[in-house]
Amino acid sequence: MPNRPLTTRRAATAALLLVAGALSVPTAAAAGATEARSPVPGDAYVLTVSTNPAKTDYANRKVDVTGTVTKADGTPAPHIPVTLQEVVRFTTWNPWGDPIDPHYYEPRDLGKPVSDANGKFTLRDVEIDHVSGSSLLNVERDVQITAQYDEDGDPDTPQDGYFADTTVHADAKPSTLSYKVNKTKVKAGDILTVQGKVNLPRGVEPGGTEIFLQTYWESQYHVKTTAEDDGFFVLSVRVARDDNAFSLRTAPRDLYVRGAEQKLPITNTSLPRP
Repeated sequence: MPNRPLTTRRAATAALLLVAGALSVPTAAAAGATEARSPVPGDAYVLTVSTNPAKTDYANRKVDVTGTVTKADGTPAPHIPVTLQEVVRFTTWNPWGDPIDPHYYEPRDLGKPVSDANGKFTLRDVEIDHVSGSSLLNVERDVQITAQYDEDGDPDTPQDGYFADTTVHADAKPSTLSYKVNKTKVKAGDILTVQGKVNLPRGVEPGGTEIFLQTYWESQYHVKTTAEDDGFFVLSVRVARDDNAFSLRTAPRDLYVRGAEQKLPITNTSLPRP
């Protein structure tokens, strides 16, 4: 398998953490999503959180978030402010199999309800969605809802912090991708042009859908573009000697529309012989 210089890999590593425009380093809240701990002796409080329903779809995106705060002996803990967040998670692109965080995160504050006399808290009509302008390439469909309470408000003293989480599955509609290429056999220096169209569910505008063209196994994509209002797109790239992985991927702008992927039947005749 051909290898490019280490600097190429380092640049690719940095790029993959930023490719969706989401946060590459989780906030303290989002990081907590990967560091949840079970109650241990000495804990003053226990948090729970759940949603109703536990699944959303294109036409039904809202849930009620509820939970409880209890003291160590199981009695209700009233007047406790609980910080709620939605955390949209993305799969970290990692072709090398390195031991790195398999996710990166895009958190959004939902509110801070206060537990009632029975230790219960509720936040109604929470919209489970992606509201920032970042790319949805590599987005995961299980959206995390986190509940946190920190007794002194200082995240640097995690021993007095309490955490619970749950997930809401965002059921996405499928999309498809059609294309044609100007040639199926290429060599270093050739210009490969891909023309195509993204086809989204009825009623969903295709304009703005992102299209990514991969040419080399270590890089998730070489060039990208966005579809026109009618869904059509054109991508061109100069073929390099080691290019050996030609694929198209799409990322619609709506969390509830799934992207498509298509391997291209391209042979690079400049590849070194094994």
